[in-house]
Amino acid sequence: MSLRRSLAILALLGATPVAAQFQSDGYKFLQSVRDAKNNEVITALNKPGSQIVNTRDVTSGETALHIVVRRGDVPYTTFLLQKGADPNIRDGRNNTPMLIAIETGHSELVPLLIAGRANPNLPNASGVTPLILATQLRNAEAVRLLMAANANPDQKDYNGLSARDYAGRDTRAAAIAKLFADAPRRANPAVAGPRL
Repeated sequence: MSLRRSLAILALLGATPVAAQFQSDGYKFLQSVRDAKNNEVITALNKPGSQIVNTRDVTSGETALHIVVRRGDVPYTTFLLQKGADPNIRDGRNNTPMLIAIETGHSELVPLLIAGRANPNLPNASGVTPLILATQLRNAEAVRLLMAANANPDQKDYNGLSARDYAGRDTRAAAIAKLFADAPRRANPAVAGPRL
């Protein structure tokens, strides 16, 4: 077999999984969500026994909910939650839709995610919770919404600092520090597991 033929076969074998990905129902669904092709999204979600609502993008780990939250799309967020989208699912960077809503400044999505059973205390890979992120971004509206949803102001990130700590260190976050001053201190839950 010639070198040229061997390389051609290897190229075909290497391209096949990628080409297959672009033909999968999951890929088509996520692309329809990105492009806001409503009829295609509704058709995909209404197939009997469909579990496609929580399909992940193979490169980013994003689901449809991550995509619509990132763009601040209230109707799509509501629709996907009604169709069973998991509000606590994590993307490839370990971010939940709630963290993305805070990061992108879409505080209006916080109540929707909470109503859809999002956990306001789930951290990302750095231990940053939505409340810590809202505090760091000085987003008092998001802090109020998260506190009303029982977010823990004393949950620490991997630097050992909580949202309350960050607010106390930031002289420009006096309003947020006041919100935390009025909230009782909460102990972090004990870590489960064997004792050494």
